[in-house]
Amino acid sequence: MGAVVRMERSPYRGAGNRRDFIPMYLYEGDLVFLRSNSVGLKLEPSGVGRVELFFRHRFEGTPFEDIPPSLAGMARREPGIDAGIGAHWAGVWGTAYAELLQDASTASEGSELRLGYKYPWRRGRLSAWPYAFLALRSSELNDYYYGVRPGEATAGRPAYEAQSGVGGELGVLAAYPLAGRWRLLAGASLAWLPRTAAESPIVEQRVQPRFTLGALYDLSPQTDPWTSTRPLIVRAYYGQSSDCDVVPIATLRCTSTHTQDKTDIAGIDFGRPFITGLNDWPVDLAGFVGIIRHKEKGFQPDFWQVNLYLKAWYYGFPWSARLRTRLGLGVGLAFAEEVPLAEQRDQALRGRGTSKLLQTLDPTLDFSLGDLVASPRLRDTFLGVGVSHRSGIFGTSHLLRNVDGGSNYIYGYVESSF
Repeated sequence: MGAVVRMERSPYRGAGNRRDFIPMYLYEGDLVFLRSNSVGLKLEPSGVGRVELFFRHRFEGTPFEDIPPSLAGMARREPGIDAGIGAHWAGVWGTAYAELLQDASTASEGSELRLGYKYPWRRGRLSAWPYAFLALRSSELNDYYYGVRPGEATAGRPAYEAQSGVGGELGVLAAYPLAGRWRLLAGASLAWLPRTAAESPIVEQRVQPRFTLGALYDLSPQTDPWTSTRPLIVRAYYGQSSDCDVVPIATLRCTSTHTQDKTDIAGIDFGRPFITGLNDWPVDLAGFVGIIRHKEKGFQPDFWQVNLYLKAWYYGFPWSARLRTRLGLGVGLAFAEEVPLAEQRDQALRGRGTSKLLQTLDPTLDFSLGDLVASPRLRDTFLGVGVSHRSGIFGTSHLLRNVDGGSNYIYGYVESSF
């Protein structure tokens, strides 16, 4: 896990450069993968081929803030989420791949076919992956992001309908290991739009240079891999909305609930341990998938939320031999069917946008029920309290729609391993 800063030249006229902060969560399992802006399944029917089914965030769309005059009065073009299927063929010559993408978020309703190639290169400790792909983009995709609808036309911005066309990207990604488990990441690329999109009156330039720079902390188990024999962790919880911020709640300086609305959550999480005793510290790590039901109490229909997060626990307290006590923190992503009432209300008061996909933080404090009642059989059963927090990253992440704000729910839970 880590973070990357992504810088690029916006294709929209007068929009200038765009800087984006991307939280990085990378997990590669035998079947499931998570790559920060995409999540999916991978199948390997042969020794040289791989098939992937995935959902992926699309890094396109008009600015969320600081709208340039060229886009004034136009409807916002949303980033969207693509559903995709990809096929990869690898050999000593590199990897060739094909991907078919279809908008699954009803933003553009467009499609795209990508044909690409990448080659792994290594010298000393430096690893690099030069790559290139061509993108056959549908008219719906191009017109949504770069067209001008008749109702949006002005004297200086005529109506324009972008047709299908071919774009692409040429670039390189690199990684360099630093001290311990840290890795430095960097990348540079040139992306170009189809000619039909570049000729739009709202597009300033066809080619966009992009640069990325960031760091990752590698949590992969090296001597104790995650296997199917690891226990399944199950956690059930129920909570109430709070107008307190997450830090005051975690430090017990504000614990009030239901002060403005009486919305609740009920959830269940399933996890597997990753690492026990990280670096010989009293720290354990696990990965979780969670399902939450938002109970909006008539303000709007109830809805579901899915969380993907990494959880770390510290248990090195002086009394832990008698009463095992854990201080935990979960960090990951949360996708909700609808935006919770608390977020809609607070963001509307600030004149800011909302997002269904946000960062999630999950600070918790718990103790062993088995130690409390002197039952060894229940030693791995915990009772605790926590905070379910959704927010953007201070309005700096395009992936999270530049949301600055969020919501908090204080909850109680029981957790056990099987």
